[in-house]
Amino acid sequence: MPRTQAIANDDLPSSALVLPTGDRRERDLVLVLGAGGARGLSHILVLEALDELGVRPSLIAGCSIGAIVGAAYAAGLSGRDLREHVTSAFRDRARVISRLLDARVGKFTDLMRGLGNPVLIDGERMLDLFWPDAVPDRFEDLTIPFVAAATDYHLHSEVALAHGPLTPAVAASLAIPGLVRPVVIEGRVLIDGGAINPLPYDRLMAPGRIVMAVDTSAPATVSETRVPGPLEAMLGVSQILTRTIVQRMIERQPPDILIRAGADGIGGLDFFKAKAILEAAEPVKDEVKRQLTQALERQG
Repeated sequence: MPRTQAIANDDLPSSALVLPTGDRRERDLVLVLGAGGARGLSHILVLEALDELGVRPSLIAGCSIGAIVGAAYAAGLSGRDLREHVTSAFRDRARVISRLLDARVGKFTDLMRGLGNPVLIDGERMLDLFWPDAVPDRFEDLTIPFVAAATDYHLHSEVALAHGPLTPAVAASLAIPGLVRPVVIEGRVLIDGGAINPLPYDRLMAPGRIVMAVDTSAPATVSETRVPGPLEAMLGVSQILTRTIVQRMIERQPPDILIRAGADGIGGLDFFKAKAILEAAEPVKDEVKRQLTQALERQG
C-alpha cells in the first residue's frame, strides 16, 4: 500500500530550472495544477509553454484533474503528447461511454434493490482506461517528482501522496463524492483533494523558489438562469467550493505565479469538448511565458 506523506519544504527535490536563454543562473520551479473538471484540460497548454521554453519543473503537485494531467507529465510525456492523447481519446464518444460503463462500481439494478449508486465510478479502473500507457505504476518510476493532493474523509484533513502505487493515489485525489468511489490507502478513506485544498501550492512556497499555480476553477456565470440537472448540480457544488477556497487562498497568500486557465461556459463533465477547450486555452501559453520571465527577473 502507498505511504501517505505531507510534503514539507525540506522534502522538496533540489533539481532546478535552467533558463533557456543560456543564462547559467538556476531557479527551482514548482508547478501546481489545480482542480476544475473538464476545464482542467487547459493545464496541457501550460505544459506546452514550459516545453517550448525548455523548462523542467523540479516538482509537480496536482489535485483532481490536475493530478491526472500532472502525473502524466511527470511520467515524461510532453504537453504535445498529452494534447494528442486527449483529443484522440475523446473523439469517439461511444467508446468513451462504453469504457466509463465498464468502470462503474455497481449496476442500475442495484438502485432498485437499495444496494448503492449505479453511476459511481471506480477511479482506479477509469485511470487505467484513459491514461497513456507510458504512465508508470509507481511514484518512484516517474521522471519528475510528483505529489497528489487528497482529503482524509474521516479526519477532515489534507493528505499529500508522493510514494508507492500511483493509480490509487490519483484516484483518491479525484474521488468526487457521489461520482467517484473513495479510495482506502493505509486504512485512511480518501476523497477528492478539492474538498480542502483544490490548488495545493501554499505549503510549497519558500525563498529562492518559484511556485507557479494554475487555477482552472469555474468563475460565476452572472447571466445564466438555466436550472441544472441532478448530476450537473452535484458537480456544480464542487466547482463552487473549489472557486471559493482558491479565492480565499490567493487573498491570504498568492503564489509567485498565478495562471488562470479554462474556457468560459465549460461544465465539469464537458470532456467531449476537449478540442474546443484546448483551442480556447491557447492564449494561456503566452501568459505563462510572460509571467515566468517576470518572476525570474524579480529574483535576479
